[in-house]
Amino acid sequence: MPGGALAGAEERPAKKSPPAKKAAVAKKAVTAKKTVPAKKAVSAKKAAPAKKAAPAGSAAKKAAAGRAAPVRKIAVSPPSGESRTALVRRARRIDRELAEVYPYAHPELDFENPFQLLVATVLSAQTTDLRVNQTTPALFAKYPTPEDLAAADPEEVEEILRPCGFFRAKTRSVIGLSKALAEEFGGEVPGRLEDLVKLPGVGRKTAFVVLGNAFGRPGITVDTHFQRLVRRWQWTQETEPDKIEAAVGALFPKSDWTDLSHHVIWHGRRICHARKPACGACPIAPLCPAYGEGETDPEKAKKLLKYEKGGFPGQRLKPPQAYLDAGGRPAPPLGAA
Repeated sequence: MPGGALAGAEERPAKKSPPAKKAAVAKKAVTAKKTVPAKKAVSAKKAAPAKKAAPAGSAAKKAAAGRAAPVRKIAVSPPSGESRTALVRRARRIDRELAEVYPYAHPELDFENPFQLLVATVLSAQTTDLRVNQTTPALFAKYPTPEDLAAADPEEVEEILRPCGFFRAKTRSVIGLSKALAEEFGGEVPGRLEDLVKLPGVGRKTAFVVLGNAFGRPGITVDTHFQRLVRRWQWTQETEPDKIEAAVGALFPKSDWTDLSHHVIWHGRRICHARKPACGACPIAPLCPAYGEGETDPEKAKKLLKYEKGGFPGQRLKPPQAYLDAGGRPAPPLGAA
């Protein structure tokens, strides 16, 4: 705020002399460096955290710059007793801790190019990445390009996608987006949010998966795991994906968004489960406001761990070498025992 505007804001309350009988209260208000009338000094003091939360809205607005469908301006409210600055520091420390726990975190869908990632992400709705990874090899072997899939017989595609569930709707989506790619984008996946969300079956979540992992453009992937964990950690109390995206995005540099999404989602799939979180085996337990919601006994908690943390295969049939070097195991192909 310019100096003149600030001075004016400070001078206006000074013109109003508080009544003599409220002089003591007014004195406390001045001591607290509040320039509100004496009778509102107490409520003004309680409202202080809300003023600290205000930058989140402007930060979210900057984060949404250049998007076709910008998210609404959100003010992040820190947990009771936690300042805005403390919330930012705690959130970033959690992400740093998770980066050490999952240095090999990556998208858990097998893909070799943007088209494969786009199709796989659309297919992952209402099913596991494992099931998608077990299904797409046959799909891409028969239809390797958008032009091929656009011209496919729907019944043949439905039969291939049957293991993914909702196979008829998903067949319409992947054939529809393939036709759009072939007719409007020269058979190439566009690298802009506003273009991706116009494709059949593609929303913001899918678009950010593709932008972040196929084009290296930062984005926050707000899936069910991400939503659950950020509320448990009290980063935000929002429930709508676009509001969560804005609130959490305001806590981190934009360059961190894609890796942050991987860290949070991986933790949700392996340790911080929806029904039985393994609190006793959680590496960020000291930073978690929800510690104790799940099993706190270390030995019992270890039995709840999944994938490589529990000694089980992962979700990708062809995981990155870094994952294998860390002790991860590939997923079995479809139909394997």
